[in-house]
Amino acid sequence: MLSETPMLSETIARYELSVPEAALAPLDQYCRLVWEWNEKLNLTRHTDYDKFVTRDLVDSLQLAELLSDQEKILDVGSGGGVPGMVLAILRPELKISLCESIGKKAEVLKSIARSLQLSVPVLHARAEDVLADRRFDTLTARAVGPLWKMLKWFAPHWPVIGRLLTIKGPRWVEERGEARHRGYLKDVGLRRVAEYTTPGSGAMNVILQLSAHDDAED
Repeated sequence: MLSETPMLSETIARYELSVPEAALAPLDQYCRLVWEWNEKLNLTRHTDYDKFVTRDLVDSLQLAELLSDQEKILDVGSGGGVPGMVLAILRPELKISLCESIGKKAEVLKSIARSLQLSVPVLHARAEDVLADRRFDTLTARAVGPLWKMLKWFAPHWPVIGRLLTIKGPRWVEERGEARHRGYLKDVGLRRVAEYTTPGSGAMNVILQLSAHDDAED
């Protein structure tokens, strides 16, 4: 088993983030496993602790605050495991399934989950196919496509989706405008449920909540 080094905890402390003590070792092991796999398969651009903490961990911590223990969650386009697997480490009580349509990446996620002894199902499928016969309270997504495209994908599935939480950068207002122009926000409510600055870069990120049962629009 890969051992924890002080580098991750020091980086977390430098950015004054609050992370459960029990999550530090598995987060460190997760980073090392992803970086090891990254040499064979392009999983992430964040290949040091600083980038992991300021982007992947910050995004996941913000998202974790919006999720309740009872929710059934599908992480869409999990890629290298952000945010879904990081959420599973931070909040092991959550019921999270990872969804990845690229077979090689899905196999890597399964391998990492086994190494970390995480009870996290990894589904090798497109999210739309998963939603054809399964119901989820919340979908989470980061960097899987523009807002209009996600709304197009999930338009037939809102009856089995409680809400979609998606992490977006400073261009989210433009994406909202494009989605509205294309008509995909006509029957879907949009709320900005979190707004935060990315440490280091100073970029403003948001988490948007989309739901067919929410009439509000931010």
